[in-house]
Amino acid sequence: MGSAHRIGVVGLGFISKVYLETLTAAPDVEITAVADLDRSRADAAADALPSARARSVDELLAADDVDVVLNLTIPAAHADVALAAIAQGKDVYGEKPLAAAFADAQEILRAAEAAGVRVGCAPDTVLGTGLQTARAVVDAGEIGRPIAATAQMVTPGHERWHPNPDFYYQPGGGPLLDMGPYYVTALVQLLGPVESVFGAGSRLRSERIIGGGARAGEAVPVAVDSHVTGILEHTSGALSTITTTFDGTATKAPPIEVHGENGSLGVPDPNHFDGEVSLHELGGTGWAPVSPRAGVPGGARGIGLLDLLRAPDGVAPRASGEMALHALEIMTGLLDSAASGSRVTLTTTVERPPLVPLP
Repeated sequence: MGSAHRIGVVGLGFISKVYLETLTAAPDVEITAVADLDRSRADAAADALPSARARSVDELLAADDVDVVLNLTIPAAHADVALAAIAQGKDVYGEKPLAAAFADAQEILRAAEAAGVRVGCAPDTVLGTGLQTARAVVDAGEIGRPIAATAQMVTPGHERWHPNPDFYYQPGGGPLLDMGPYYVTALVQLLGPVESVFGAGSRLRSERIIGGGARAGEAVPVAVDSHVTGILEHTSGALSTITTTFDGTATKAPPIEVHGENGSLGVPDPNHFDGEVSLHELGGTGWAPVSPRAGVPGGARGIGLLDLLRAPDGVAPRASGEMALHALEIMTGLLDSAASGSRVTLTTTVERPPLVPLP
């Protein structure tokens, strides 16, 4: 098998638990260092990981026994940590979005190219059997030429369950940059890259009240739009309509539907790795389930990093920095369009990665 891939984890908040479970179960991975601004979190994680030592962020980034940095910090810190890791010659895999600002994300990829290191980024949910099976149906031509897609994410806000939801309502957060990466990346996987966008946004209230935990009842200021909707104009000619909101209660609409000349496709929640795909053929009698055809069965957060680690030299990871950059430009383009009232033409594009073969 060769030597293990040595991982340093920066940021040990809510999402880190599932990443650590995925990585510690991988035989070719060793977590050698953990760091968090709250040293008690790092100490607790190191106590549970015999191979890891708790370190400061700077110590971890400079450590000789760390080859790849897993960046699980809040969005506002994504760029700083990624750039510091790249400056140390380390590969980086980060939580979404790639950065809070598009210009910072561009700088990450420029720096990585100059340093000869790799960048990967969540979401890797699109590598599960749900989205990969849906894409296999589209790629096989079973709905004919794709014409349109719809995507909806409706919740009343993360402050109802998250003990420290502040960053969701600051620049780099909001429903689009927080949850949108799952839906936007799925739409790009299904229908290809986007060339222009048109968006609109609104804000229901100026503050949110934390619903539980030690800070229950505390007000959190809202500095971003909490409802964003828009149209994505794909290079293929297909049009996607997306809505992401922290101002709704619930929806009966499917997370994603794709419509083509010869049929429509129901796509499961892109925030999950699996779920039922359903197909309604033109002239058919109703929706029929589609058995899994592609993807990682039983996937969990971290499989995108494993894909990066195991990719042959010169082969881009499926959850690549380029995919994350394009998704981020789509989202920031929607926000810019909402602010200006004008269509925004994108500057990036991306190739869809190969399907994940079903084992």
